[in-house]
Amino acid sequence: MPLIAPPLALYVHMPWCVKKCPYCDFNSHGLRGEPPYATYIDTLLADLDADLADFGDAADGRPIVSVFFGGGTPSLFAPEHVARFLEGARMRLPFAEDCEITLETNPGTVEHGRFDGYLAAGVNRLSFGIQSFEDDKLKRLGRIHSAAEAEAAVKSAQDAGYANLNLDLMYALPQQSLAGALADVERAIALAPTHISHYQLTLEPNTAFAANPPPLPDDDHAWAMQEACEARLAEAGYGQYEISAYARPQRRCRHNLNYWEFGDYLGIGAGAHGKLTDAAAGTVRRRWKSRHPRSYLEAAGGAARIGGDGAVAPGELPFEYMLNALRLHEGVPLRTFTERTGLPPERIAPALARACARDWLRPDPDRLQPTPLGQRFLNDLIGLFLD
Repeated sequence: MPLIAPPLALYVHMPWCVKKCPYCDFNSHGLRGEPPYATYIDTLLADLDADLADFGDAADGRPIVSVFFGGGTPSLFAPEHVARFLEGARMRLPFAEDCEITLETNPGTVEHGRFDGYLAAGVNRLSFGIQSFEDDKLKRLGRIHSAAEAEAAVKSAQDAGYANLNLDLMYALPQQSLAGALADVERAIALAPTHISHYQLTLEPNTAFAANPPPLPDDDHAWAMQEACEARLAEAGYGQYEISAYARPQRRCRHNLNYWEFGDYLGIGAGAHGKLTDAAAGTVRRRWKSRHPRSYLEAAGGAARIGGDGAVAPGELPFEYMLNALRLHEGVPLRTFTERTGLPPERIAPALARACARDWLRPDPDRLQPTPLGQRFLNDLIGLFLD
């Protein structure tokens, strides 16, 4: 069945941070001297040029619906660096008129430039890595900011003119109580952001916490925190639309929605991942870049910048699609499975039947939507679609 090219976004990875947090498994690198900020911007644009040349007609003329600067800590880059990149990207690609442009930032004053400068550069959404409003919890997480600095940074961004802000919070922190988790949510709500991301702290492989685990709440206590915080966020007007995402009306994160709806995205920067649909060739292609900043910079847009590249096998597409789409509480139309994988719905009919029999999916012939039970056992639900 024919593939239909979905919306196209742009992910830009900025790999440096002041200090690597012990729970973090992202491709981030603590500062050792001054990073080559200007050179990195040049390399990003060379990387983009090379990808556009490689992908040809599959990317040509498709408007960019969102841009996301992730890291690391992108706000280590001064506003003028971000502005130069965005100007260069707009010269190479058409941007949608209402393109959402997000920059991740941390509250520590050493880590961010002038918020009005980012706004002038074209960044219209900020995402703050708060994690907690308890100083002892922040210290245990290895964060370099305080709760007071977090609140001050958010208010500073609002004073600069930002009306679209996300706050990242974590729960099930070391020795955290239910009351403590709720207190963090209350302080986030008091700052009136448009979006709140609320994640459970998990021990990821190859992190300092995995090697030396802190005392974390057990699964039952973590679930109680999730339910209580979810209820409080709903009461405050933040609708949950994905496992960890809560938003005011009309303020859902468009960039992340594009991921979850199995949209396309160009991934540039050290360790960045991308996905592109070639409707003419009938393929869904994934590409990722060399992880280490030094090797990425040395490649300077050459072939060595590519860490891996290839089409997703048809047998893997159902799992890859569900891994994203079933995170959404409202689910997705069944027809988009065919449009974005090129596979007929009959391909997943047995797995759908098993999921419905276990009350993990709603029995709707036109929509893929997890039930509350399916949301709780999401990994098991997604596993039904493994080839």
